[in-house]
Amino acid sequence: MKINKRDEQAQDFVLLHRVAQRINSNLDLDSLLEEIVNDVSQTIGCSRLAVLLKDDRTNELVVGADCGGDANQHMKGDRFKIGEYGMVGHVGATEQTYYAPDVSVDPYYRVSDSQTRSEVDIPLRSNGKLIGVFNAQHKELNAFTPDRIELLEALAGHIATAIENARMFQRERNEKERMSKELLEAQSIQRSLFPPSPPVVSGFTVDGTCLPCREVGGDWFDYVPLSDGRLAVVLADVSGKGMGAAMLMSSTRSVLRLVAESGLSPAKVLGRVNHVLLTDFPAARFVTMVYAILDPKERSVVFANAGHCLPLLIDGASLPDFLSTDAGLPLGVKEISFSERTVIMKPGSRLVFYSDGLTEAINLSLELYGEKRLTDKLSDRSLSIADLLRDVETFREGYPVCDDLTVVMIEAK
Repeated sequence: MKINKRDEQAQDFVLLHRVAQRINSNLDLDSLLEEIVNDVSQTIGCSRLAVLLKDDRTNELVVGADCGGDANQHMKGDRFKIGEYGMVGHVGATEQTYYAPDVSVDPYYRVSDSQTRSEVDIPLRSNGKLIGVFNAQHKELNAFTPDRIELLEALAGHIATAIENARMFQRERNEKERMSKELLEAQSIQRSLFPPSPPVVSGFTVDGTCLPCREVGGDWFDYVPLSDGRLAVVLADVSGKGMGAAMLMSSTRSVLRLVAESGLSPAKVLGRVNHVLLTDFPAARFVTMVYAILDPKERSVVFANAGHCLPLLIDGASLPDFLSTDAGLPLGVKEISFSERTVIMKPGSRLVFYSDGLTEAINLSLELYGEKRLTDKLSDRSLSIADLLRDVETFREGYPVCDDLTVVMIEAK
């Protein structure tokens, strides 16, 4: 039975809708182009079909996908100068649909398939800009009716949109992959800035751990051996989170290590570091820090505190004690002097430095871990840093980590 014009138009509409749905659901450019040429070629009955993409750098059309035909004169990746080669080059230059009902007499035609008798090329545009050419060929003369060309032009609009969507998705994916790679590299670099192993100090055990809440963070701890056998111990927290805080942390570490090697007292070290950061740090950024010097001969720890969490002393003879100092604002705020405090480390006593990410950890009931839980846990002499952090993790009950967790413990044997 002969199909009337109205039925043919209805079939064309269904075809257009189906193909548009399929290609608009594919966000991988290479597979999208292959799907376009294979699906459209089969459903419309073209002998050869191709999508060529414009290379803005070279002003060329590049075959992105091609199917059908009995020859391989033009394959994926082949390039054609716009305005110079064939019908596709002509369409690329004029940005207008061009139809050759008989390619044997067409002035622009270049052979891509020996069986081709008619060919239509349609520009692909996005946001008013040429992004490629849609090429359809047929074995019959004058095989493309005006209605069929109109259908292909409508389809070309969907193809152009699908291509741009796939490109946008690819750009976003590439950017995410780039950022992920950079974060992993930053994470690796930051990890290398932490002590690789606990220091060896006669009569003492010193250990520390930092768990960033993101790939990188602003918490940091370190040990700096001094020339006279003493050990400098530092724990710091840069304001903010993420990459910015990590960069400032790295800068602070460099300054602190340079000053610490002088062997100056904790108060003087913090004063000099503060002076440098006041000049170098961005506005509204600061660092809290506790800096201590462990003297194994005197069995003492002298520390100064720049606005950081109060160190916790557990000596067994009395209740755990949070140790304050008389003066000490965060570094990078203003010129200020710092005061010191000396702790005599009795056998079995422990001095703990920590960041506020520990005491301010939150659970699903929005309760803080708090100083009370911290002192209760550390009253257990067998508790290690790993045990403490596991307890914080259990307390959180799966609530997202909001800040870095850092702990350093000095224990007298």
